[in-house]
Amino acid sequence: MSGIIRVYKRNEEGVLEFREAWFDEDYSQFVMNHGVVGHQSKTDETDVADAAAAEGLMDAFAVQCAEDGFAEIPEDEQSWVVAQYALKTKDGTDRDRYLEEKAKDALISHLAWRGLGVVDRSEFSDSKLNIFILTPDVNKAVNAIKVCIRGEDLDFTKLSIGAAAFGETSFKLKYSPKPANSFTL
Repeated sequence: MSGIIRVYKRNEEGVLEFREAWFDEDYSQFVMNHGVVGHQSKTDETDVADAAAAEGLMDAFAVQCAEDGFAEIPEDEQSWVVAQYALKTKDGTDRDRYLEEKAKDALISHLAWRGLGVVDRSEFSDSKLNIFILTPDVNKAVNAIKVCIRGEDLDFTKLSIGAAAFGETSFKLKYSPKPANSFTL
C-alpha cells in the first residue's frame, strides 16, 4: 500500500486547493479528503473489502487527480514553519515532553484536515522545544498553528513561530507573544 497521496492545484482564482487519499486499515475504508488549503476539508469514506481493493481505488484517485491538474508539491517548493516553546530548562522536563507530544498530536490533526502540511519532527535545543512543519502556505499555517495551540490550551503564551524557505537556515519571526524581531532555533 502506497500510504497517503497528497496533491495540490491552484484554481482559476489562484486559490490553492488540495486532495488527499489513504486506506484506513482499522476501519477497512478508502478515505478521500479535499478542500481549500487553510479551511476545514470535506471527507468521503468508502468501505472496501481488502487492501487490494483499496490499492485499486488509490490508483484511480491518482489518475483522476492528475487529469484534474492536481500534483504533489515538491519539498523544495514548500517552506518550514517552526512552532517554538521557550522552556525553563536547557534539555526540557517530563512536563515539557508531555507538552511536545500533546502539541505534535494536535498540530498533526489540525494542519492535515486543512491541507496545511505535515509535522516533520520535533527537538529540544538550548531551552527551546522546536516543532518543524513542512507547509505549502506559510501564512495560513502560522494562523492555523496559533488557533490550534490556543484552542488546545497548550501554553500559548510561551509560543513563538518562525518560518524559512526549504533549504534556508535563517528563520524569520512570524509570531511572538512579546516584542521581538528575531527567531533562532
